[in-house]
Amino acid sequence: MTHIVVLGSTNMDLVTYVEKAPQRGETVTGREFRTIPGGKGANQAIAAARAGATVSMIGAVGNDVFGTRLRSTLEHSGVDTDLLRTVEGPSGTAHIVVDDKGGNSIVVIPGANGTVDHLVPGDDGLIASADALLLQLEIPLAAVLAGARAARAHGIRTILTPAPAQPLPPELLAATDLLVPNEHEATTLTGRTDPADAATALLDQVPEVVVTLGSAGSLYVARGADPLVVPAPQVTAVDSTGAGDTFVGALAVALTEGRRMRSALAWAGAAAALSVQRPGASASMPCRPEIEAQFAS
Repeated sequence: MTHIVVLGSTNMDLVTYVEKAPQRGETVTGREFRTIPGGKGANQAIAAARAGATVSMIGAVGNDVFGTRLRSTLEHSGVDTDLLRTVEGPSGTAHIVVDDKGGNSIVVIPGANGTVDHLVPGDDGLIASADALLLQLEIPLAAVLAGARAARAHGIRTILTPAPAQPLPPELLAATDLLVPNEHEATTLTGRTDPADAATALLDQVPEVVVTLGSAGSLYVARGADPLVVPAPQVTAVDSTGAGDTFVGALAVALTEGRRMRSALAWAGAAAALSVQRPGASASMPCRPEIEAQFAS
């Protein structure tokens, strides 16, 4: 089994299901409310563990009931939490509205995640032991950059999801091996609305880019290689929350296990397609036998 380390966020997702999301100033009646463990870091860790990797999580939870549940969920999913810190105050939360078409809008409150602004003793050694490091942007950039630099110093492949979308310092991009934005994030980073144009522009800063295209699949570009477009399985979406994180976690597993990029993208796409057919983020993530069955179909 390959070893993947995730440096990132843990949030409790507070999810409301509605027929149609409210417009500004509008009140609507929801159908259902759930609390579901999430956060982009925890989601990617759980996705990778369920896809078959040994996974370790670096981050922080609060000393509240959400923190206890977040740690327990990670552990029950097979994620090592020895270096997941517990800090005073609330855990991170994400307030999510999901409509009947499976679309979502999200407000994230960092909570304990905001305290993860540097590496602590043990983090560097854990990163050095990995086959890949997964990073996102729901913790302070200082820690993301420190993690990327540690991975680069140890020759560890770094996979960065640039979400929530924001301009990135050149130093972080220089320490990134594979960048995985969605279409919106690729546009934010480049100012280009066409995914292929945006992906090509990003090659000036990183050697490999995968742009996720939702139901259309994914686009891969790399320096000196022909672009790849890999379609996604056509399914009926119930809730797209966490689909991108499912894709990244599964992609990391596929690549560290030695799959070629086209196969890795298709395998990750199969995992994401399974996740959107179920409600929630971490709760929707498939296990390896399910991915293999979807991939083979």
